[in-house]
Amino acid sequence: MDQKQLDTDEKDLLHLGYVQELFRDMGGFSNFALSFSVISILTGAIQLYGYGLQHGGPLQMTVGWLVVSVFTLMVALSMAELASSYPTSGALYHWSSFLGNRCLGWFTACFNTMGQFAILAGIDYGLALLLLGLLGWENTTVTLTTTYIVLLLSHALFNHFGIQLVAWLNNFSAWYHIGVVILLLVVLFQHGFAQEPKFLLTFYSNDGYSPRYSFLIGLLLAQWTLTGYDASAHVTEETLDPRRNAPWGIFLAVVISVVFGFLMIAAITLSIENLDQAVKFGDGAFTEILKQRLGGGFGSIIVALVLGAMWLCGLSAMTSASRMVYAFARDGGLPFSKFWAQVSKKQRTPSNAIWGLAFIAMILAVSVTLYQAVISIAVISLYISYGLPIYARLYKRFTGGTDEIGPWNLGKFSNLVSIIALLWIAFITIIFIVPPNEQAGYVILGLFLFLVFNWIFFVKHRFIGPKYHLGEK
Repeated sequence: MDQKQLDTDEKDLLHLGYVQELFRDMGGFSNFALSFSVISILTGAIQLYGYGLQHGGPLQMTVGWLVVSVFTLMVALSMAELASSYPTSGALYHWSSFLGNRCLGWFTACFNTMGQFAILAGIDYGLALLLLGLLGWENTTVTLTTTYIVLLLSHALFNHFGIQLVAWLNNFSAWYHIGVVILLLVVLFQHGFAQEPKFLLTFYSNDGYSPRYSFLIGLLLAQWTLTGYDASAHVTEETLDPRRNAPWGIFLAVVISVVFGFLMIAAITLSIENLDQAVKFGDGAFTEILKQRLGGGFGSIIVALVLGAMWLCGLSAMTSASRMVYAFARDGGLPFSKFWAQVSKKQRTPSNAIWGLAFIAMILAVSVTLYQAVISIAVISLYISYGLPIYARLYKRFTGGTDEIGPWNLGKFSNLVSIIALLWIAFITIIFIVPPNEQAGYVILGLFLFLVFNWIFFVKHRFIGPKYHLGEK
């Protein structure tokens, strides 16, 4: 390990008001691998593949994917700039506090925390559904819930006791994802596709909505996949030279996911033999398409490899989410903050935050009846938390304020990219809470009203925000 770099990073963190508590050992690749694993094209694109077929069909898999990719990259670029400026585990919450005030920071942290709970629930719940299908077990409430809980507990145990193993698995996960996608592409190419390339521009919908409306709500497929790249920012206190490595981690995770994700879902879509039949498979569309094209035995092997990627995705999501909860609690932002901010002296991991996440994710998944509603909650909550610090920086600049510019920045294009990012976040916040995902809208609205009430009557008088910030004291 580069001791000189380590000393520099610790002094940099101290300048932001915090002492080094977590184990700083991640290099640039490890930081990238975490975000790449949380994005996990083998998780998001596959869990909602059937949903995408129902709301846009092949056109959703190609044009929908590319549209979301372009605008998501704008958000990622803006966040990468911020990660270079303020490298702390609090990440988005700290950015909003530094550039805005403690109120904006607190709301950012709450939405990001809610999104972290939901993304973890969405990953493991979707994995449980597919795992039952692969094993041939009956999908009852008992078997599904039990499988889901076991998966959550496995991720919590690894993150609590095996942080160095988790770090290794995160690195391995990046190569594993790329390897499985390449294997899938090669196998499908060798077997030959069932459709001509023009099939990728075919629109299909059986949801009863107008074609435009159906296509728009179907964008949830790509947006759910391209979510979670803030993970690189959450582990900056464990990353060497985070002002450079964290922003590159965010940027590369999105770009590589976009390219490999497009190739993967295009290949799967061209393997559809009968579109009407594929749509009827619903949540199991990906699995059944592979089994039809590759045969039951070989198809099941590929599916099993994909489920392995999903498990690694859940592991990385738990790592990222626990750092956010730890950082927020460290500043007194949560009830019983001292408890949630405790770091295991032996393991040097935020152990209580890890187990708290697992427990709340269990409750969330079993309390929301529609699976894609859980997905919508995760996407909306996280992207609101992405947008608030971007807005804070723009507002500060346009009102004559100054902000810190890190070594990784967009120069004269910074403001334009940020404006595009904010417009996109506003757009998806609306389209992902309309029918059939209105349950997500009720949850988000309820959460917002709850947060406003708590801020006014309780939090405002006791929450001082980060220990060091450029905004309101």
